[in-house]
Amino acid sequence: MGPSFSDTSGAFSECNSDRSGEFSSPGSPISGGSDSAGGSAAALHRLLISCAADNSDEVINALIADLDSSSASIDQQRRAAMELRLLAKHNPDNRLKIVRAGAVGPLVSLISHPDPLLQENGVTAILNLSLCDENKDLIAASGAIRPLIHALRVGTPAARENAACALLRLSQIEEHKVTIGRYGAIPHLVNLLQTGTPRGKKDASTALYSLCSTKENKIRAVKAGIVRPLLDLMADSEYGMVDKAAYVLHAVVGVPEGLTAAVREDGIPVLVEVVEIGTPRQKEIAASTLILICEESTHYCSMVVREGAIPPLVAMSQSGSSRAKQKAEALIDLLRQQRVGCSG
Repeated sequence: MGPSFSDTSGAFSECNSDRSGEFSSPGSPISGGSDSAGGSAAALHRLLISCAADNSDEVINALIADLDSSSASIDQQRRAAMELRLLAKHNPDNRLKIVRAGAVGPLVSLISHPDPLLQENGVTAILNLSLCDENKDLIAASGAIRPLIHALRVGTPAARENAACALLRLSQIEEHKVTIGRYGAIPHLVNLLQTGTPRGKKDASTALYSLCSTKENKIRAVKAGIVRPLLDLMADSEYGMVDKAAYVLHAVVGVPEGLTAAVREDGIPVLVEVVEIGTPRQKEIAASTLILICEESTHYCSMVVREGAIPPLVAMSQSGSSRAKQKAEALIDLLRQQRVGCSG
């Protein structure tokens, strides 16, 4: 169960397929490094879509045969995987057809392939197929979760990002959310949150937000060290991730281990600063998290007061959305009650 905010959808951009460009993502072996290579790839994409428009079943079956053939060369497999990836990119009908034609098993096997290009295309094809809800159970049942976690750990930057997105899609089914956590994805997502590209950080935060709706995964995330990078992202607006990091932090503070870690890692000053200078939505999230912290102990209340939280909370209670005002007023009342209790 997620936090009781009015709307979290705006904070988390969707993990879409090939957002960084089909053949030019930084650090990707797909990148040809020249305009001519990119132009050739774009021409191939247009030709493939045109050919598949009327004969998609035949095209898909032929590509799967190339992908799954023991006699196919690496180049043939690369081309087949790339074309399946592209066919699945924008067309929901193709996503269903590709799965029904038996492509998932061969594509999953590519995710563990030592060739980085085959691995990346396999990961991205599985991501594109997972955009259809009807495909998620079959993808998971085909054994995709462990290889995706492997790609998340050792893949190219693009493979890691797309593996995070694919795991996010699969985690939208509760049963898979539990499995993904148990199979060890969370430490690698936390690592991507710390070390990834700006896109990778956003993809990791989105996947972690989905996974951390369960208590077990919250505890795993805290043990993996999630609190420190979340606070760093909240304190630095350069990445544009204050909202995302604040939502994930609120989720993990919902377990005692997360609350203790947030205080230990000097989260209270960061949260108070967000209440003071953040956007209206950021202020609401930060106040909600401070409420959880202050409900835990009078000592934490004193720490929040010492950080100068009362003036920005009073200002917040006088402007902004009705929900934000309610959060500010609730926190002010809590702080006042604790101070009265201490003085009595």
